[in-house]
Amino acid sequence: MNLLLEPLGYAFFLRALAASALVATVCAIVGTYVVLRGIAFLGDAIAHAAFPGVVVAYMLSIPFYIGAAVAAVGTALAIGYVTKRGELRQDTAIGVLFAGAFAFGVFLFSTIQGYVADLFSFLFGNVLAISPANLVGLLLLGAGVIVVVAVLWKELLYATFDPLGAAASGIPVERLEYLFLALVALTIVVSLQAVGIILVVAMLITPAATAQMLTVRFTRLMLSAALIGMVTAIAGLYLSYWLDVASGATIVLVQTFAFACALAYRRLAHLWRPAPLAEAEGEA
Repeated sequence: MNLLLEPLGYAFFLRALAASALVATVCAIVGTYVVLRGIAFLGDAIAHAAFPGVVVAYMLSIPFYIGAAVAAVGTALAIGYVTKRGELRQDTAIGVLFAGAFAFGVFLFSTIQGYVADLFSFLFGNVLAISPANLVGLLLLGAGVIVVVAVLWKELLYATFDPLGAAASGIPVERLEYLFLALVALTIVVSLQAVGIILVVAMLITPAATAQMLTVRFTRLMLSAALIGMVTAIAGLYLSYWLDVASGATIVLVQTFAFACALAYRRLAHLWRPAPLAEAEGEA
C-alpha cells in the first residue's frame, strides 16, 4: 500500500495523474472516431507536424500549447484542403505535408545554439515534469475538445458511418470534416507533454483499438476506451516512478500490453464459442 501512497505525497506526481487522466479521456473520445474511420496515420502525421510550432514557441518564449496548436491545426486543415481540392489520396497528402512540416521543425531546431532539454522532452514525453501553468492550458484545451464533440455528437457519428447519407440529409459534411481534423490536432497537442511527438499516436489509437476488441456498440466503445486509457496511463505513470524510467514510453508499453491481452481474450473467446445448433447437428 505504501508503494501506491508514497508518490501521492509529491505535487508533481499529482499534477501528472490529473494530466494523464485528462489526456486519456480526450484521446479516447477523439480516438474512437479515428479508429472507426481508419485514419490512424493521420494522428502520427499531425503529431510530427506540431514540432515546428513547439520550436517556434520555445524561440519566442511563449506557451508551447499555442505554437503546437497553430502548427498542428494548420497542417491538419492543409491536409484536408489538399485532399479535397488537389484531388490526391489522403495518405499522399499526409505524407507530403507532415514530412515537410517536420523537416521545417528540425531546421529551426538546428538553428538553436546549445542543448535544449525542454524541446527533447516533447519528442519523448515527460508528464512528470508538467507545470501548474501547463496543466491549466491542458485542461482548457481538453475541455474545449470534449465540449465540441458533445455538441456535435450525432453529426460526427452520422458522418463517420455514412458520409453520403449525412450529406444527403443536409449535414455540412465537408465543414464537419475540417472541424474533425482540427479536433484531432488539438487532441494531439493536449497529449504532447504526456507521451511526446514520437509516441502520441499510441495514446490516440491504442485504447480505442483495445476497446474495439471487447465491444461493438459505439457508446460502450467510447466509454471502454476512456476507462482503458485512464487505467493504463495511471498504471504506466506509477511504473515509470517506481522504475525511474521514461513516463511516456512506459504508458505506451502498458497500453500495448492491454491491447495484446484484449486480442488474446478475443481469440480465446472465439475458439471457445459453442458451435451453432445447425452446425453441431450437421457434424453429428
